[in-house]
Amino acid sequence: MARNNRTVVPASRKMIDQMKYEIAAEFGLNVGSYGSTAGMDTEFGSDLGAVGGYSNHGRASWGHLTSRENGSVGGEITKRLIRQAEQSFI
Repeated sequence: MARNNRTVVPASRKMIDQMKYEIAAEFGLNVGSYGSTAGMDTEFGSDLGAVGGYSNHGRASWGHLTSRENGSVGGEITKRLIRQAEQSFI
């Protein structure tokens, strides 16, 4: 079965990317920042691993992280999106 990774709501991509980097910082994963740190809460980023780190032609690199670390970020994104959807039903 072919996977369809097409974004249903293209405007959501920026929000998902921001969430991804915020969660990585909360988990203490050093992945740099998406684009720049403008508009992001980076007050404690250096302590948490959100500022600086590995970059690949201006884009943050996730390749140095383990599958478990990357999966943890993806799993947390899913949990938060489900929580938001459930709250919107209430």
